[in-house]
Amino acid sequence: MLYSLVEMNRAAMAPMRLAAKAGRAALLSPLNPLGKTEYGKSLAAFADVFESSTRYYGKPEWRIDTVRVNSAPIKVTPTVSWRSPWCNLIHFKKDPEQLAAVRKPGAPPLPRMIITAPLSGHYATLLRGTVEAFLPNHDVYITDWADARMAPVWLGRFDLDDYIDHIRDMITHVGPGAHVLGVCQPGPPVLAAISMMAEDNDPARPASMTFMGSPIDARRSPTVPNELAEERSFAWFEENMIHTVPAPYPGVMRRVYPGFVQLASFMNMNWDRHVDAQWHFFNHLVDGDGDEAGKHREFYDEYLSVLDLTEEFYLQTIQRVFQEHHLARGIYRYRGERLVKPQAIRDVALMTVEGEKDDISGIGQTQAAHDLCTKIPDDMKADYIQPGVGHYGVFNGNRFRTEIAPRVSQFTRRFMDVQAEVTAREVAAAG
Repeated sequence: MLYSLVEMNRAAMAPMRLAAKAGRAALLSPLNPLGKTEYGKSLAAFADVFESSTRYYGKPEWRIDTVRVNSAPIKVTPTVSWRSPWCNLIHFKKDPEQLAAVRKPGAPPLPRMIITAPLSGHYATLLRGTVEAFLPNHDVYITDWADARMAPVWLGRFDLDDYIDHIRDMITHVGPGAHVLGVCQPGPPVLAAISMMAEDNDPARPASMTFMGSPIDARRSPTVPNELAEERSFAWFEENMIHTVPAPYPGVMRRVYPGFVQLASFMNMNWDRHVDAQWHFFNHLVDGDGDEAGKHREFYDEYLSVLDLTEEFYLQTIQRVFQEHHLARGIYRYRGERLVKPQAIRDVALMTVEGEKDDISGIGQTQAAHDLCTKIPDDMKADYIQPGVGHYGVFNGNRFRTEIAPRVSQFTRRFMDVQAEVTAREVAAAG
């Protein structure tokens, strides 16, 4: 019912949005003298704020066409490298001829990095800045998860264990020795996938894994979302957070956790900040400050674009990650049968990154990966806490570009042939 009401409200607001757009266009016309007055500028700014606040935001484009390597522009083409009904693995393919021209002859290939984007309400394009930061020094892939409201019911279920299967399949597709970067939500399932690859001695296992702001153990430094998950019963989440996709979406009748519910939850956590942002946006428009208004649009065009999660994926994540802490307690059973053993990992380097002011994944939640992966040598582990940043700043923004990303890149370069090195070390120790 809630989903249908939201869609009805969106339809009812459509004439007002069109009127606001038309009014703004009329006021900003060079032929309209009213538009040059403070009153006219305020009216136009109000119309702009109203239209942008009530608009439906579809899936954003990547808008990554070039990258500078050794100060030279290189053409980039996002292509689908691997696909399933639930996810596309996007490869940001650099022009090989241009790249060869700016790199030293005989230089090794750029290290392959798989960025696992969160499946938690936003599209993978929210990590556009993450991709751009690593593109100059890595061959970058990213998981682009599907919107459940666009998935017909005949596709069947997609749950947390299916997510783990997808991660493992994509790592295998990219090939041995890749570097996996898990941003926020993917931390536990990515660690589970790599744990099973290690136990199976899978030759496609990665060289390193980096977790950023991930709830590996949500019991540590619990935040408001963590406390909410603990305070509410599992039945409460089933009854209040799950809704049915209405027509005319392809996923009609599918039960989902709607993206707009997640968005509302995030915005309510920092309501004053978002209200202030809209007020500043209004003032920038009145003052004709296009640069600042543009930055606001760029952020909120992305932030307000949301996708839905399948019922089974969302509820299993709530139960296994945030309420019962299966992986952290050593009781996670894949498909209800196979026990996941992070201690089986011995030759995949581990780095964790946290933000000092993270209000989604508190300090210590990501670091918990080090306590679980007991067989990884200490010299193959790294931990970093970035001062002065919150959750978003762990994977985006100026401090991420200048302080976090260089550290992660330096870490991955240390472990290009890590499996061979660890095997040689163990053979030497045995002899």
